[in-house]
Amino acid sequence: MSALTEPKALAPLTPADLAELISSFNEVTARLERTHESLRQEVARLQGELRDANDALQRSRRLAALGEMAAGIAHEVRNPLGSIRLYARMLETDLADRPPERALAGKIAAAVGGLDGIVGDVLSFARETRAEPEAVDAGDLLERALAACEADDRAHPGVSIVLRAKGPLVCDPILMHRALVNIIRNALQSMADCPAPEGGHQLVLEAGAAGAECWARIADTGPGVPPGVMDRMFNPFFTTRKAGTGLGLAIVHRIIDAHGGRITVRSGQNTPAGPGATFELTWPRTARAQPAIQPPDPGAPDAPPDSPKRRRRSTHEQRPDR
Repeated sequence: MSALTEPKALAPLTPADLAELISSFNEVTARLERTHESLRQEVARLQGELRDANDALQRSRRLAALGEMAAGIAHEVRNPLGSIRLYARMLETDLADRPPERALAGKIAAAVGGLDGIVGDVLSFARETRAEPEAVDAGDLLERALAACEADDRAHPGVSIVLRAKGPLVCDPILMHRALVNIIRNALQSMADCPAPEGGHQLVLEAGAAGAECWARIADTGPGVPPGVMDRMFNPFFTTRKAGTGLGLAIVHRIIDAHGGRITVRSGQNTPAGPGATFELTWPRTARAQPAIQPPDPGAPDAPPDSPKRRRRSTHEQRPDR
């Protein structure tokens, strides 16, 4: 039996060997730190997405309950309004030989018309349907929306218009028309309420598609959006104006949600038109059909000119909200 050989003595570490070990250790430590930071950022991102999703779900539930209540009230109000309007028109006819009294009856009918418009806004906000995306010419969409606002007596005549269309879009033309009309009207009204900057007021309307997204941008030279209003402006029934239902931007929000998109609002100097506000609507080019509000009646003032020729929608389709 051979004798056991004694183990060879390890060679002593040289300074070069020690430096190599330290370098390897530092490299592994740096990799672990980078991995940890990457995981931390990913966890933070996922937590943010979860928080946003929960907020959207809670908002959806609140708006669904609010819309159901508002729709019930609006239906109850609309029926007597129709009777009042009918009797007011009958009075106008009967009082044809008495101009002062006939004018009063006309004022009653006009006031009822205004109330009926408010009821219509409430029902539009509460009613549910689905967006039906299709190919739409960007220039045509902007021009139709602008034409609907220029026909409104609230439009500001001293505003210069800049229109830039960059290719076809994919969206629901009726719903997107209404969204643009609501934002453009707000822009025109805000400019009418403040002094014009040097060179006059300007409204910039842009729309196009880039990559996998479609977008529309409306910029004005009005007073902008105060910080306290920015977080509440899309809430239903919130308004800073003396008149109005406060549903215009809430409806815009729901329409863009229906397209799977988002709304970005900038206020101040960093807008294409200068000082003022910019609303940017962005949604996927392959916009998916999602629940949305019922589109406006073809006979409504803000409907596209050729709405009667467009498809009719089922009143049974339903949608949640963001």
